[in-house]
Amino acid sequence: MSFLIEFWNFLKVRKKYWLIPILLTLVLFGGIIVLSQGSALGPLIYTIF
Repeated sequence: MSFLIEFWNFLKVRKKYWLIPILLTLVLFGGIIVLSQGSALGPLIYTIF
């Protein structure tokens, strides 16, 4: 949890707010891939990438 607080402070100080959408997109795609590993949607997800 301290990593997230430190990262948020870095974004505020350096004014790198444009990194937030990139990180959210990466987390979203990572979550989709992890959750679809054992489901029938796996082949559909992998054709997208």
